[in-house]
Amino acid sequence: MADSTDVYDLKGLNCPLPVLKARKRLAGLPTGARLWLETTDPLAVLDIPAFCNEAGHIVIETAAIDGGHRFLIERGR
Repeated sequence: MADSTDVYDLKGLNCPLPVLKARKRLAGLPTGARLWLETTDPLAVLDIPAFCNEAGHIVIETAAIDGGHRFLIERGR
């Protein structure tokens, strides 16, 4: 993970909060900015990519972490 890429800790939040909070955080970033999302919500593996696809963001990388998942998102349009 690059030092300049922020990590947004969404662990402990359940659906739909990870997506809602990610949407708000990404809205404040410039196009092309990247953000790591970390979540323990088991539905996030479906919800985060679906949200990104709908919103025009790009899922660069996904990884399993202890108790959850991590997503590297690039802000789209």
